[in-house]
Amino acid sequence: MPVALEIVSPEKLLLSRQVDMAVVPGSEGDIGVLPGHAPMIIMLRGGVVSIYEGEQVTGRLFVSSGFAEITPDRCTVLADEAVPVGELVKAEAEARLAAAEAAYQAMGTTAENAADMLAQELAIERVLSAQAMVDAASGS
Repeated sequence: MPVALEIVSPEKLLLSRQVDMAVVPGSEGDIGVLPGHAPMIIMLRGGVVSIYEGEQVTGRLFVSSGFAEITPDRCTVLADEAVPVGELVKAEAEARLAAAEAAYQAMGTTAENAADMLAQELAIERVLSAQAMVDAASGS
């Protein structure tokens, strides 16, 4: 009994098919989704969604962030950005990482209020997501 996997970005539906398992980069760690999984909604971190047919990975998509809704028979990934790993360009990923790091450094280390702390947290998430993109483009 397979799991229905859908991966959606703001631009389009990237994937919709039955799979044996999907491994999703949750904010608390990777989550393997198999048939009968407990229902949950999770936040995503930058990383790779791995799609399994039998024992083999048959597809990999980079997601920058977003959410996933998991039910016993379905996994819907709502990604802010999703790109097949084979289409990632390492130089572009490295440029994104450099820009994210520069933006974070420009913020300074002092957070004077909750808005500053949130901005720093979002900047760190962008750096981590960009690093995950570099890693995926490098084949790591």
